[in-house]
Amino acid sequence: MGTFSCDNQTLLWQEGHHWLWLEPWGKNGLRLRANLRQQLLDLPQALVEKPPLPAGEVEISIGPEKAVLRNGTLQAEIAANGRIRYIRATDGQALLTEPEPTYYDVSARRFKPRDGGLYQIEAVFEAQEGERFYGLGQHKHGRLNQKGCIIDLQQRNTEIAIPFLISSLGYGFLWNNPAVGRVELGLNGTRWVADGARQMDYYIVGGDSYAEILERYADATGHAPLLPEWALGFWQCKLRYATQDEVLNVAREYKRRGLPLAIIVIDFFHWTHHGDWKFDPRAWPDPAAMVRELETLGVRVMVSIWPTVIAQSENYAFMTERGLLIGNERGVDAQQVFLDHGIPGPAYFAYYDATNPAARRFLWETVKKNYYDKGIRLWWLDNDEPDINPWSPENLRFYLGNGLEVANLYPLLHQMAFYEGMRSAGETEIVTLSRSAWAGSQRFGAAVWSGDIPSTFESLQVQVRAGLNMALSGIPWWTTDIGGFHGGDIYSDYFRELIVRWFQYGAFCPIFRLHGYRLPLKGPMPASGADNEVWSFGEQAYSVLRTWLWLRERLRPYLHLQMAQASQRGLPPMRPLFVDFADPTCVTIEDEFLCGPDILVAPVLCQGARARPVYLPDGADWVDAWHGKQYPGGRWLEAEAPLEVIPVFLRAGSRLRGVFPGVP
Repeated sequence: MGTFSCDNQTLLWQEGHHWLWLEPWGKNGLRLRANLRQQLLDLPQALVEKPPLPAGEVEISIGPEKAVLRNGTLQAEIAANGRIRYIRATDGQALLTEPEPTYYDVSARRFKPRDGGLYQIEAVFEAQEGERFYGLGQHKHGRLNQKGCIIDLQQRNTEIAIPFLISSLGYGFLWNNPAVGRVELGLNGTRWVADGARQMDYYIVGGDSYAEILERYADATGHAPLLPEWALGFWQCKLRYATQDEVLNVAREYKRRGLPLAIIVIDFFHWTHHGDWKFDPRAWPDPAAMVRELETLGVRVMVSIWPTVIAQSENYAFMTERGLLIGNERGVDAQQVFLDHGIPGPAYFAYYDATNPAARRFLWETVKKNYYDKGIRLWWLDNDEPDINPWSPENLRFYLGNGLEVANLYPLLHQMAFYEGMRSAGETEIVTLSRSAWAGSQRFGAAVWSGDIPSTFESLQVQVRAGLNMALSGIPWWTTDIGGFHGGDIYSDYFRELIVRWFQYGAFCPIFRLHGYRLPLKGPMPASGADNEVWSFGEQAYSVLRTWLWLRERLRPYLHLQMAQASQRGLPPMRPLFVDFADPTCVTIEDEFLCGPDILVAPVLCQGARARPVYLPDGADWVDAWHGKQYPGGRWLEAEAPLEVIPVFLRAGSRLRGVFPGVP
């Protein structure tokens, strides 16, 4: 049996070498740390400074058999044998409970020694019948409720590991550890695993609603800044615009056609070498003049920045000598093979070490000189998982430690490099687009997209669920490549229908961005794919896309209000129906969503569909956005969906006049 003590609102339990610290953390929150070191370790993690505690909300009592710590509506009970129960203090409802120790398995907190002073650390909890889990970043399993899933906690292209979930029982749980691992959401138990770590660290928060839990989580990990209003416009992108003239001509054509365009994106291989971080003057002779002309057209420029450095880069020797690159524990210090300008055959490159403050400063200083000083203000942080091949995190040596211990932190610190760099340059409207994220990425102005996904209706179906789980992971700025990234033939009837349906869905996503590597290709990589502008898919598709471009423009004031809510309260603009409605049917709906509180969107996700069933939540009346007919909530209906529209319903009484034809 262990012993209890209390130190300035922190409850301590100790048995042998096993020490545990439990302390209140913000409103209705508790943070647990445990290790075999007998002292707290200051390790990389996601939480910002400890939020202030409401007066009179914290109570600690210690008895011979158990100790209790209550913070607001969340209460933890620690038995003398170390077992922990988290309950809702208002009614005694069990939220999260460790299993009873057995004779040979004395704790649900397990520390298995590994090399280098690390442990494989596990936290085990009992399962509860009917519990549902949401969040955990972005994954391709196509499920909204992730009960029954095993989720790898590792960053990969199209797989984003954010170790935060929300339970239908009324709590949020952050596995506050950047180690590679997994979470097993089984029917007979839940298990969190860090493959290599020094200390267990997690945060649990209670709330009466999903919105309250998200707000408390944002308090703990950082609120997103307000997304600039101009970023809610249309983003034009493709793989790839190869020259300055090509970018200018596309922007001019948008303006000639009278179409709205907010941002145009310059993709990879605009550079001289990986790691030079500068324009190739042969294709981009005067970037500053390009930026000035685009600004006169009302268009901003975003540039792709990869974190990769090839040995032929002008910066490679300097960065290697000063330890600014990720190293390998064994073998040559190269982590990926691809291609580069002027390199015959495959090109081997390393990644700069985003966990090293000096490396982050060097990257920003280089980017500032070669891009920012030429007028670039928007950054596409591609390939920032980082995308290692082969994926052997235990062979990576970061400034902060071995890859097993810290690899998942990489995208957050890479985003921080640009956020802090822009702040140091006096910028206040900061937006990056990233292929990965971690807990807290929202506080650095990181928009996230879903990576290199296929151009299929099945992929579109997955994106709807993935985006909603990202929203419930604390990331309010999210999008996809409209049309998917690869495999879309712009001359095929299948893809032309897909691009229309995806575009309609994308108009209600926080970021509205067209991108892809279209067929037919114009040559081997890195040559450009086929055209990918809104007029590139035939006249029928163009007439529909043009209409939806202008609908998005009319939506922007409403979306800006929702982004303010995301910044202030942590409430994402795109969210499942059950976040706003207690209607039990809503928890079964995975292919509809709310855009803010007043717009219900039911995207068309199957080829050839010209109607689909739609559920209207109980608790409101709903108006068909296209025809103006009003329906009571709590009912299903079959909604028409000709190619020109998808079913959209407005909460009766909402102030959205003039956006949709049904509400003039």
